[in-house]
Amino acid sequence: MRMIISNSSPVPIYEQIKNNIIDQIISGELNENDSLPSIRMLAQDIKISIMTIKKAYDELESEGYIKSIQGKGTFVAPKNSSLARENVQKEIEKNISNAIELANKYEISKKEILELVDIFYGDDKR
Repeated sequence: MRMIISNSSPVPIYEQIKNNIIDQIISGELNENDSLPSIRMLAQDIKISIMTIKKAYDELESEGYIKSIQGKGTFVAPKNSSLARENVQKEIEKNISNAIELANKYEISKKEILELVDIFYGDDKR
């Protein structure tokens, strides 16, 4: 399992770990029932505190991305397409909010923003 962690990122390390795993699940790099490294093994591999890895795993489990089986390990949970869609939608909402904030700052109109959306969707009918 690949893991990209940046110590200079404003995003907490446990959240970076969590996001890395979610991205790999959503992209299909990690599939249902794939085994994840133990907390201790991942902590050693990426040289991060066991408690940080545990926090990431705990959140992933509470959000339904992974499941822990006592004595067997941690595995990718069955895909919940509505959960994945909801998380993607939250990310889109955050980016739209940032775009609107930036547009307001530079006095770019709603019409201009909607034209950009049409262009990116390929609906430009000029």
